[in-house]
Amino acid sequence: MSEGTLDVEQAELALVEHYGRLVRLAHCVLADTPRRAHALTREALPRRCTSTAALPRPQARPGTRQQPEGAQDEDPAYVWLRLRVLRAALARPGGGAPARAAYALRHLESMADPDIRRLLRAAHVRDPDAALAQARTGPAGRPPPDSPNSPDSPDSPNSPDSPDSPEMPCLLCGSREPHPLDVVRRRRRRRVAGTAVLAALVCGGMLGVPGDTWGPDAAARPPLVRGTDGERALDPDALVRVPPGTWRRASRVDFAAWPARGALTRDESLLRRALVTWARPRADVRVSAAPGTPEGPPPGPPQLLYAGRLEGAAVVLLYDGLRVARYAEPLDPDDGSAAAKDGVSLELSRTAGAETAASGALTVSRKEGEVRYLTAPWIRRAAEVDLLDPADVAGRELSRGEDGVTGPVPLPVTQPHHCESWPGLALTGSPGAAPAAQLYTDLGELTPARLTDGTVREPATGAAARERLARTACHLPAVLDQGVKTVNSWQFARQRLPDGDGEAAWVCTRAGTWRGTGARVMTQFQPPAPPGRPGAVTSRAEDSRACGPRERDVLTGLLWKSTRGHWYVLAAADESVTRLRARGKGLADGPAEVAGNTLAVRAERGASARLSATR
Repeated sequence: MSEGTLDVEQAELALVEHYGRLVRLAHCVLADTPRRAHALTREALPRRCTSTAALPRPQARPGTRQQPEGAQDEDPAYVWLRLRVLRAALARPGGGAPARAAYALRHLESMADPDIRRLLRAAHVRDPDAALAQARTGPAGRPPPDSPNSPDSPDSPNSPDSPDSPEMPCLLCGSREPHPLDVVRRRRRRRVAGTAVLAALVCGGMLGVPGDTWGPDAAARPPLVRGTDGERALDPDALVRVPPGTWRRASRVDFAAWPARGALTRDESLLRRALVTWARPRADVRVSAAPGTPEGPPPGPPQLLYAGRLEGAAVVLLYDGLRVARYAEPLDPDDGSAAAKDGVSLELSRTAGAETAASGALTVSRKEGEVRYLTAPWIRRAAEVDLLDPADVAGRELSRGEDGVTGPVPLPVTQPHHCESWPGLALTGSPGAAPAAQLYTDLGELTPARLTDGTVREPATGAAARERLARTACHLPAVLDQGVKTVNSWQFARQRLPDGDGEAAWVCTRAGTWRGTGARVMTQFQPPAPPGRPGAVTSRAEDSRACGPRERDVLTGLLWKSTRGHWYVLAAADESVTRLRARGKGLADGPAEVAGNTLAVRAERGASARLSATR
């Protein structure tokens, strides 16, 4: 059994060894027939490898780091089975079960009250303190003390004078119930039969031979030819692990320079499940991929970026040079948490061609309206900023663990007319690796989108850039889940407005993707307004080269009402335009033509015009 995981075979051995203890515990909590206790105990066995990371452990004695006597030797497999039995017994209808559970844990398991309280809480008991208080006076429904089945009876196999050993008689383990060894043998025969059928299918197809048929996830592994990169890609020992500090010496600083971080980087069982899932996910695994991201297995052993525990889940981040994969599984599939409800998931995002600035962070967790990032090893400061507030420059510094994971950052509210703030991520690198501050935001991918400004796509951190971004951020829901790499805003014109209404900015915003195609483009009219008020979108385009490095020709316009109540047709174009023309219905003085790249013509309400330009 690897650290933090429980194999099926290990659980079966623990069931055989501690079957009497588990049945007595179930019987005491249920206050029902022995047959029900036997059935519930047998059902506690897992069907596949599972995690023990979330198990409640005995606490250290006050003032010391030492655990209670015998706690360090307690079998994790038994602790896991005991928790499963308790949860199942407490889920049965009937009053007094929590108090009976507390009584049984105190007298049968010799547990201290703080440990009982933690275990009851893990077993979903709402009020462990009340259960403990009732247990001190004797819980209702408990077997009477003089009953041979009572744990306090001198004849009980689990009395203080009676050790829990196979040689001691167990009054609850009658001959009518199957022996635990028989239960395990039946389960293994069923597994062997299933594996034999799978082997026959594989051999009959002559597709290859499995690389390693031992282990709880052997049946999930795809048929591979021995010695190939595909087979090595399933081997945790073959994972690429970059030493810390490599980025300081690397000629190219990107995801390939990230070290392996997290508390579970040596959990081979977890890493194997992540690799197997990437190669061939089961039907019950939720698989998602950003647009344009291939969903196939890695071509060879990928690089390990992270493996750790986050918000009730074990999370693994892998990188194969072209994509980042995020694998997540619940630490406890039965605890009712959000991670347990989400189940096992695999998320893929394309990262081909990522430069230093684009490799600043990865989304490692996105739960319940919050996101956590794993920052690059060269990042020396991470902060949350409000993109709707241009004055929020320094932001609020985010705490980061030794593994580089940030504290929670709120997710943007993407509902219409509810854009009151838009969280951004500000990262500052080290000398030699993105030393200038960079801005990012979550747009639903593993890689946060980088925010830039201007024709040269500099970080959107300057005062003017933040003003434009504050008027643009509330339009970003239009590009959610589109595989966006960068969002660049470019002011292509400024126009003095009629009737003394100040000066307006004309902005083109382009959301470029990791795959190169499918970019989303929009133009905005941004008149004088308080910070954060969205600009008016005048045009949109999809899969267009407009506003990009290869195509900067822009022409757009709208019908606008001044503060004096007058209507105007306004138009603007890029700086290469020398003349603008407007023709159509509702123009006050008919067709109009002006020199320059901006136009303002009096019009009627509801007017429509066709615009043209000379370059």
